[in-house]
Amino acid sequence: MSKELSIVVPAFNESARIVPSLEKILTYIRENGLDAELIVVDDGSSDDTAEIAGKVAERYDDIKTNVIRHEKNRGKGNAVKTGLLAAVADIALFSDADLSTPIEEAEKLIDPIANGGMDVTFGSRALDRSLIGTHQPWRREQGGKVMNFVIRKMSGLDFADTQCGFKAFNMKKFRPLLDVVTVDRFGFDVEFLFVAEYHGLRLAEIPVRWNDVEGSKVSVFRDTRRMFSELALIRRNAKNGVYDIK
Repeated sequence: MSKELSIVVPAFNESARIVPSLEKILTYIRENGLDAELIVVDDGSSDDTAEIAGKVAERYDDIKTNVIRHEKNRGKGNAVKTGLLAAVADIALFSDADLSTPIEEAEKLIDPIANGGMDVTFGSRALDRSLIGTHQPWRREQGGKVMNFVIRKMSGLDFADTQCGFKAFNMKKFRPLLDVVTVDRFGFDVEFLFVAEYHGLRLAEIPVRWNDVEGSKVSVFRDTRRMFSELALIRRNAKNGVYDIK
C-alpha cells in the first residue's frame, strides 16, 4: 500500500544511540498524522542494532516499520540505496541515525517536492551557520570546508554542503537513477546529487538546523582520501556514459 512519505535511516553499530532517534521519528510521524513508513537499514552491524530497532518498532505498531539487515557491511551509500529501493512512497527522506538534523526540519525538504517545485532537496549547514547549535571541533569543521571546496571543483556541483545527512527525493524521478549509481561509501551523497543534476532533476539546497553529535564514524584522514578517489570515479563514470539510462 502506498504511503505519502518513506523515512530511511541507515545504521551501523548504532545500538547505543538509535533508540531515542527512532522514537523521535516515530513520534513525529504519529503526532503529525502522517501516512508514513520508517525503514531502518542495518548495514552489517556487529552489535544488536537491528534487534533494538525492531523492539522500538513494536512499541509503535500503528506505524509501518521495516528493519532491513545487511549481513555484511556494504557502506552507508549502499544502505541508503537499499532503503530507497524498499520505499513505497512517492517522496522519500533519508536521515542520519544520530538525528544531527532534527526530524522536525523534514517539512523544509518535503514541501518543495510535494508542491511540485523540486525533485531533490537536501539540508545544508553552510548556507546559514546561525542554525548550527553545537559545532564540530574546529579542526573537523575547517576540514569540512576544505572538502566542500574540493567537491565543488572536482564534481562541478555548485552547492555549499553536499554531505549533510538529510536529503529528500521525488522517487518517481529518482528511483530509476539508483540503477546507475556506483559509490557505496563516503562519496555517495555527491554521486546522488551529481546523477540527479546530470539527468536534469531540479535540486534545492536548503538551510536546516544541525548539531554535532558525539560518536561520528567519519575519519578525516581516511575519508578525505576516499573522497578524492570517489570524486575521480564519478568524473570517469560521467565521461564513460555509466550514468546514462539505457
